[in-house]
Amino acid sequence: MELIHAIALAIIEGLTEFLPVSSTGHMIIYSSLAGIAGNEFTKLYTVDVQFGCILSVLVMYHRRFMTDTRTGTFVVPGYLKSLPVRLQPMADFYSKILIAFLPAAIIGFLLNDFIDSLLESITTVAISLLVGGIVLVFIDRIINRQPKDGEVTVPDAIRIGFFQCIAMIPGVSRSAATIIGGMYQGLSRTQAAEFSFFLAVPTMAAASGYKLLKTYKLIQPADYQTLLIGNAIAFVVGLLAIRGFVGFLNKYGFKVFGYYRIALGLLLLGLMAVGVKLDVL
Repeated sequence: MELIHAIALAIIEGLTEFLPVSSTGHMIIYSSLAGIAGNEFTKLYTVDVQFGCILSVLVMYHRRFMTDTRTGTFVVPGYLKSLPVRLQPMADFYSKILIAFLPAAIIGFLLNDFIDSLLESITTVAISLLVGGIVLVFIDRIINRQPKDGEVTVPDAIRIGFFQCIAMIPGVSRSAATIIGGMYQGLSRTQAAEFSFFLAVPTMAAASGYKLLKTYKLIQPADYQTLLIGNAIAFVVGLLAIRGFVGFLNKYGFKVFGYYRIALGLLLLGLMAVGVKLDVL
């Protein structure tokens, strides 16, 4: 894979990972159009470039990951005397993320080969984009309830975790599935989006780490530089995407993303209908 393709894929990953438009679907589309979808390193790269996006969440929300939510104070090793008390709210925060992560971890492990087979299918991506877009256009009417006060509960986390499993189908969008799942539990758009960001950390880390563990022998010395550059780009673009997404979502809702998904899905289906070969299967 040439460096120009790696840079393009990194930009796509950083821009779309946290938007409800499916980063995986967009990378599959680009890889197919660029003629690199069948390359083994491309398959590895499109998963492991997510490390940059993981880092962007940790940097953007570093205080949330290291703050006592009751007092708003930063937990640092200097406060050793009160550390157990101060860590309790953080333990609650991390435990809910872990609980929400478990359904995808278990189902993803069991269906790993089947999921990998879908990653080369533009048809699957196109249909998922189209159906998901229709859902996003009407989601505010479907979920028409007053957001509840307070933090995410354990039952909320479990249900959001199962919503995330839907995103194992390429083109669905992990972000869309988890945000909708959160709103369905009564979370506000901001709460649901931020919990989706937090849940992305263990989910993407597990997927990227597992892929790397399975295929690291395929990596050539020059590929490490490509991975480093790609993750650096995904990190910067991911930071910008997170900054803009929450404000945009609160102001305009999901319809813009829904219409975009519908248009892209129809375009892909139309191209295949007139004989343009996009699938690499």
